[in-house]
Amino acid sequence: MTRIHSILRTENLVQLIPAVDDFRLALLDVPEDISFDLPTNLRLGHLVEKVVSQLIKTSRNYNVLYENLQIIDSKKTIGELDFIIEEIKTKKILHLELAYKFYLYDPSVSKIEKYNWIGPNRKDTLKQKLQKLQEKQFPLLYHKLTSATIEPLDTNQISQALLFLATLYVPYQYKQRIDSVYIKAIKGYYLDLELFKSINDVSSLYYIPTKTEWGMEPSKHKSWVGYKAVIVKIDESLGEKQSVLCWCKTDDHYQSFFVVWW
Repeated sequence: MTRIHSILRTENLVQLIPAVDDFRLALLDVPEDISFDLPTNLRLGHLVEKVVSQLIKTSRNYNVLYENLQIIDSKKTIGELDFIIEEIKTKKILHLELAYKFYLYDPSVSKIEKYNWIGPNRKDTLKQKLQKLQEKQFPLLYHKLTSATIEPLDTNQISQALLFLATLYVPYQYKQRIDSVYIKAIKGYYLDLELFKSINDVSSLYYIPTKTEWGMEPSKHKSWVGYKAVIVKIDESLGEKQSVLCWCKTDDHYQSFFVVWW
């Protein structure tokens, strides 16, 4: 699976923000065999933005009017809109915000389920991301400087939508109920180093994907190493308080999981 198709197949989280529509990449009328060159020097988030941008531009039913639109006040950037796009048939204009996230479910954080999704290194959360979208990103469309920047478009005639692509992980052998909003996006589990060592199968092979490979299909990978080699890399990363995404191959069975430092 190519980087492009892995993004196309990433699950959407929906119904996250009241009064904001959900956008799905499946709405884009693009060829099944779509391909295009991608930069090799971008961080994962920026790479995904480039892919989504190219998908919209390549589609037969949408145009990109603006992307990464900076709103500037006295030479200072006060915010940025991800995309303003147009549906070709209806001429409907849409302000689209994009998120591409990897979250782990920690049931100890809160009694409210959606607040329990956290980043692998506990530096960000779904709650924080939604707050930023609601309080800053979407309201920015209606700032007077935004109106001036995108004239003659009328911001009051622009709809808003969220494309929230997510890959989720739950605790190892977690048996509790998870809301259906998140189920399809769960692609693996997480565990600490001690548990990882205790369940290791000597017949398994491993690979630690680079950050730009996160979200791709493990079964398409060709180069694997044994337990002793991978445990050295995991130990190094955990010592720096960096959780590790790991792919595991056992015969023809593949798994994706995080080994966490916390």
